[in-house]
Order: sequence, then structure tokens, then C-alpha cells
Amino acid sequence: MTVDATPIERRSFRLRDGIDLIADVGGPIDAPVVVFLHGGGQTRHSWARALPAVIAAGYRVINYDARGHGDSGWSPDGRYSMPIRAADLGEVLRDIGAPIALVGASMGGVTALQLIGDGIAPAPSVLVMVDIVPRPDPAGTGRVMAFMASHRDGFATIEEAADAVAAYNPHRPRPNNPAGLARNLRLREDGRYHWHWDPAIIAARLAPPEPGAPATDMVAHARKIRIPTLLVRGLSSDVVTDASVEEFQALCPTLEVFNVAGAGHMVVGDSNAIFNQGIVAFLERHMPARGG
Repeated sequence: MTVDATPIERRSFRLRDGIDLIADVGGPIDAPVVVFLHGGGQTRHSWARALPAVIAAGYRVINYDARGHGDSGWSPDGRYSMPIRAADLGEVLRDIGAPIALVGASMGGVTALQLIGDGIAPAPSVLVMVDIVPRPDPAGTGRVMAFMASHRDGFATIEEAADAVAAYNPHRPRPNNPAGLARNLRLREDGRYHWHWDPAIIAARLAPPEPGAPATDMVAHARKIRIPTLLVRGLSSDVVTDASVEEFQALCPTLEVFNVAGAGHMVVGDSNAIFNQGIVAFLERHMPARGG
């Protein structure tokens, strides 16, 4: 497989509980590693245009589907807590001997923050949080969850699914050909198209926490950040507010902010070229690929 003439290898990471995480891996074998972590309800394909830009800058990339998403396995017990996702990430990183940058969008950013807060090794050298902060706006995150919880009976056609996405993202032009959406859907035995994620993810998010279950305290985790950190913010996002950015800056003195005008919560899909330029420039300053 290639992306813009860049060789990409499909790889499977077998986890401690037997689940396989499916990843796209590419770039120089001995280079610093950039790990992409997609958001809830997305897949690794959301980073498809970022991969060639980062590889072209000299980095190695690992871009995987989180458990319960895309081509990766589902938890047999329906558990999808952030500590579990952080432990998954730790297993993906386990054998890497090079410097590591974590680039996480929404749920992926929370996963990276959880890994840092839990002290899971190896520790990253650089962190990029894509439109997610320690205290996101409840109305914005609620809208994301409402979309994921909707259409539980699936869609009759891909076009019908494209209409649902267009209603959720009215600022983004609806594609004339929605065929690309097919990789985010699964045709099930009922003859209808369903989103690729495990419905148990939504049930777990909506259910009250289990007694004694570890909490995800993003504010406490953010206080532990000691590495160069970039917040990529979509200025049209309803998840990140001015106040939440100011709080993040107070918690994390190493934080830089890169604003993307006209982009919503799905920053990468809204402004791919600007996003790529911003993160590559940040990586080259704080984790040079060529020893500069």
C-alpha cells in the first residue's frame, strides 16, 4: 500500500487480552516516531493526508485504529475506559527505542494524556493535542456523543449516512461522491450500513461509573506534563473554549497554541494542509527527524 507514493505497511499489534490493533506504519526505520491517535467515532483513515507529510519530513509513523474502532478488535467484555486505552498505547510504544511524539485528536488526546498521567513507559518526548483540553466544553462533547449514539438502526444507503454527517458538520461541504465514507461503515447481516465502532463504547460512556473504577482526571494529568506540548485548536470548535485554553496554559507551562481559522472540532478534515504545516513545524523544532 502507498499513500502519495509513500510505502505504508499494514501491521497488527497483539494486546495483552488477545485483541489486535490494526495500524498503518511507514517512514525510515531508525527515525523518531510519530504516533497518531484518532478521535472517538473516527478511524486511522482520518490521518490519511497527515501521514505522507510527516513521513516526507523524515519521521516514522504509526497510525492505529483504537480498540472498538475501524479494523481493530472489540473488547469482549465491552470495557473501553481511558486507562485501558492508555495501556493499549503503552503496548504499541513498548519496543520503540527512538524519541516519540504523540498526536491525539479528541479521544486520542485524552488517551495520550492518560498515558502521561499514569506514568506508562516509554514516555513521549513531544505531545500534540488536537482540539482537546483538560476541561472541554460539556455542550460540545455532548454533541459528539449524541451523534455517536444516534442512528443505532443504521442506514439504508451510504448516501443516507452522508446526509447524517453533513447535518452534524454543516460548515463542511457535503462531498459530491460519498463513496469514501464506506470505509467508516459496515454492512451487517440486517442489510443496513452501521458505523464501524462497537456500540458498547456508547453504552459504557452513558452508564454510571463502576464502583472503584479508576477515574480519568485530565486536569491532574495535565499538571504532570513536562514535555513540549502543542494544542491545535479549531477556532470554530464547540469543544474548546477560550477559558479552557487559558486553564490548559496555566496547568502546562510548556504549552503552545496553534489556532486554525475556519476549522471545527474535526480540525484535520477541515484544514488538512494548515494542520500538516503546523505540526511538522512543531516537530522539527522540538524533535528533529534528522538530528538538527
